[in-house]
Amino acid sequence: MLSIGQPQFKLLEKLCNAISVSGDEGEVRRIVLEQVKPYADEVKVDALGSVLVRKRAERSRSALRVLLDAHMDEVGFMIVHDEGDGLYQFKAVGGIDERHLPGKQVIVGRDHTVGVIGAKPIHLTTPSELEHALDLDSLRIDLGEGKANVGDRATFATRFKRVGPSIMSKAIDDRIGIAILIELLKHPPKNIELCLSFSVQEEIGLRGAKVAAHYFEPDLAIAVDSTPARDLPHYEGAENFTYNTRLGFGPAIYMANSSTLDDPRLVRFLAETAEKHKIKYQFRQPGGGGTNAGAIQQARTGVPVVSVSVPHRYTHSPVSIARVEDWKNTLNLLYAALQNMTGKLVNR
Repeated sequence: MLSIGQPQFKLLEKLCNAISVSGDEGEVRRIVLEQVKPYADEVKVDALGSVLVRKRAERSRSALRVLLDAHMDEVGFMIVHDEGDGLYQFKAVGGIDERHLPGKQVIVGRDHTVGVIGAKPIHLTTPSELEHALDLDSLRIDLGEGKANVGDRATFATRFKRVGPSIMSKAIDDRIGIAILIELLKHPPKNIELCLSFSVQEEIGLRGAKVAAHYFEPDLAIAVDSTPARDLPHYEGAENFTYNTRLGFGPAIYMANSSTLDDPRLVRFLAETAEKHKIKYQFRQPGGGGTNAGAIQQARTGVPVVSVSVPHRYTHSPVSIARVEDWKNTLNLLYAALQNMTGKLVNR
């Protein structure tokens, strides 16, 4: 089994601190290319900007072709209007909870200009205004004397931290998946043709993964992502029918979500693999959300798919929290599963 040590933490920190809002994933792409080139048989950057990697099987020319996908992009903002005096109007890129935004520090553009999301102070806010959540149109990014251009991306200025058994950072969704794929490439299975898609624009419509699946034409695919945990104390005692994953309970294997009915053969195989190797795992409650599996399954004549996610709290907010042990167990579930895949898996 594989371990999580200082090199893996340093890589995840570098990935999480990079700014790669949907449509401008260049910072993460450069890190990925640097990491994968020494280990891959083929590396390609496609027309949309996804990094496509192939590691050929050693044992058979007719080996199963397996695609693993993780997305490089994160939610964030786009500058849409310069109002002068360092103030900029912006729009959200991806699903962001606007309640988190006022007063948050952000980083803007490829020069990493520091700014803050400004709102009317409480001293100047009327009681009626306080009754309603602030909407995006009433907020501005204030760069002081800094400059930005219309079209520049921005995201939260949160920096990666390890705190005991946990990691805290922006963009754990899905930089933790990127780190897992890189580690699997460094310890590749010999029995399958391993195809890796480090895809773009997942947060705005699963776009990069669709193109990647057409390119690879896999026999099966696994979307490796990060899923919201619903395990805070105020949920205790109430029935939980959605997002029932919890921190510390291992990788979440999907059965169904808003974009995919996961292939039952792959769901069973992953669960059986976890049981055999005594790897802690959980099933993600069917329904809600979605991953790149939704786009991959519709490529060409169809692809059997399943999603596996690392649970984390506070999705698409300035900082999320995940457990190191869940990261490790997800990595090792996928490592063990890849070692034991044969054509029977999709033929039975």
